[in-house]
Amino acid sequence: MQTILGSGGVIGNELAKSLMIYTDQIRLVSRNPKAINHNDELFAADLLDPKAVRAALKGSTIAYLTAGLPYSSKIWQEKWPLLMRNVIDACKENNCKLLFFSNVYALGKVEGWMSEESPMNPCSKKGEVRAKVEQMLLDEAQNGNIQAMIARAADFYGPGATLGFVDYMVFQNLAKGKTPQILVNANTKHSYTFTPDAARATAALGNTMDAYNQIWNLPTDPNALSGKDFVELAAQAFDAKFKYTVVPKWMTRILGLFIPEMGEAVEMLYQNQYDYLFDSSKYVRHFKHAATTYRQGIQETVAYLQQPKT
Repeated sequence: MQTILGSGGVIGNELAKSLMIYTDQIRLVSRNPKAINHNDELFAADLLDPKAVRAALKGSTIAYLTAGLPYSSKIWQEKWPLLMRNVIDACKENNCKLLFFSNVYALGKVEGWMSEESPMNPCSKKGEVRAKVEQMLLDEAQNGNIQAMIARAADFYGPGATLGFVDYMVFQNLAKGKTPQILVNANTKHSYTFTPDAARATAALGNTMDAYNQIWNLPTDPNALSGKDFVELAAQAFDAKFKYTVVPKWMTRILGLFIPEMGEAVEMLYQNQYDYLFDSSKYVRHFKHAATTYRQGIQETVAYLQQPKT
């Protein structure tokens, strides 16, 4: 049995599809799980309840922690350490391997490329929380208490990836005939991970025994684009006029007074002020699976958005 803890999001859903290559015994765990494959086992549980997590992992050999929490530093500080402790303890009790699907917040502002060797050096409250829970897991693995790994992704884009700023500032605006927006700087380069690539790679890593007790960066096109170049490709895919506006940092602060998500994003704007370059060459070398190009990924995302809604 392979179990997805925090199913229902774009990564959990894509991962459920990708795992079918390796097993047809998949358990989806969330507060209100919904089947992706015809024979998925559904298990309703609150990951903040240690007993529920232990029960959810009973009989599991591999667990994938893809859960998210509301985008709030306060909530993250209160709940992420508890959630991680519950999952680690449940995996140890059930002799279950663990893959933690994470991001790059723990690294802070990195000069040059972010790799698996980049030290954790957070410069935000959310980054501090992420570093704390990642270190919890690494310590358990280093002490031989659990077989685990961290799989990191850059910011997301892709079909159904609705939580990122690039979705509603670029794709959703273009879909509505509006002018796309870019945060802070249109000229800095920014890596984005295509969600189907991230899911396929996560499934491959989880089912590769020599991949454990390491950090892996998930496959991401190394030809990072500037914001305006990304918008240009998106506009071409929509057959729309190429234009954009830049949302400066001061405006983000003002918008944050009225839109909580924008307020929470202010401390992360260093990722847009400076180049954000994600190196996934370790994964590509090991698995011989290159990332989808930005042009192809953007075209697939736009095609998804243009499908008739049922």
